[in-house]
Amino acid sequence: MSSVCPGISPLQMKVIQHSAETLQAALVSNQKDLAKLYSKYTKEERCLLEEGFHPGQLGSLFQPITVHSDSDWIPAHPEEPQDFKSFYRDPYRKTPNAGHSTIYIQTIGSFGEAGVQTDQYVEWLRQYCQAFFHGLSVKLLPAVSVDETRCSFRVNSNSHNLQIHTGSLLQFLANRKPKDAFCIVGITMIDLYPKDSWNFVFGQASLSMGMGVFSFARYDDNFYSRNYAGRLKKRLQLKQGDYSVFDGYYTPPICSTLLLRSCKTMTHEIGHMFGIRHCQWLNCVMQGSNHLEESDRRPLDFCPICLRKLQVSVSFKIAERYKALLHWMEDDQRPEDASACQSALCFPKPTEAFHASKLWLRRCLDILEKNDL
Repeated sequence: MSSVCPGISPLQMKVIQHSAETLQAALVSNQKDLAKLYSKYTKEERCLLEEGFHPGQLGSLFQPITVHSDSDWIPAHPEEPQDFKSFYRDPYRKTPNAGHSTIYIQTIGSFGEAGVQTDQYVEWLRQYCQAFFHGLSVKLLPAVSVDETRCSFRVNSNSHNLQIHTGSLLQFLANRKPKDAFCIVGITMIDLYPKDSWNFVFGQASLSMGMGVFSFARYDDNFYSRNYAGRLKKRLQLKQGDYSVFDGYYTPPICSTLLLRSCKTMTHEIGHMFGIRHCQWLNCVMQGSNHLEESDRRPLDFCPICLRKLQVSVSFKIAERYKALLHWMEDDQRPEDASACQSALCFPKPTEAFHASKLWLRRCLDILEKNDL
């Protein structure tokens, strides 16, 4: 049973339930060439994908979307659903090729106190993306300070925290994008705004140019409280070009929930770079979200329809991708020799929040590996 948000009547909740025939057409397509392409999946892969035809049933791997209120994404942003056919036929979608097969991640500003743990956190994000977009290379660019981007910035008049301008950052990323990049994504722990009239934005992207910038600042559980450590204690007279205000500025503590939310946001936004639009078929990481509570309801991975979209773009084996994700969640990467921690990146990976996803991946692999038993 879905939980009810505080202050939201259960009568406002709505389950979006598509028929099995509608979901089959969205996944397989009624067009002969796309149906033939689908038939190339193994029997086990088709069995997994077709679990999505009956969402919400007892023991089902996939669930229908539940809209909790009018403030959720789907009622607030009406969009045409994108089935596999419309994705595959989209003349503007971008597909990795031999010359453009690397996803680059650019960190902007501090991710905590400089040191091993901060480096490890960013490396965890890179490794997770490497597993999620299995078959592509994911690389970190050298970290840059806010000063180096020369971006505009301000203090938010409502939340009283520092914010940096997305348009300035996208221009910076455009000049920094390597020639072999499929896409480049900037990530930051500082809040963002797209223009003066907006309160904030979680992120902004240019899909045609294969780049985007996203903030994890509002994933701090205390962000919306008066006790949030990033609230400025006094009114500052900001001077554009004087970036000293960012020196020692607060960043959220690294914890399992922050890591989960960061992984979810990164993969959702990079998914858009492939031309995958917001999912309206099943509970899926590609669902849009208007607020943190809605984002937290999204699962960590794709529904079958969105999974097929990525798979046809990258050509991975579904089981191998799931194994890579499971390995990332189960491997804490600490050396057996405790003395090695003096010089190695050896902080335990905080994967407690990934427990449900680990169980889900194992169930998927049980279906995919039936013939191996």
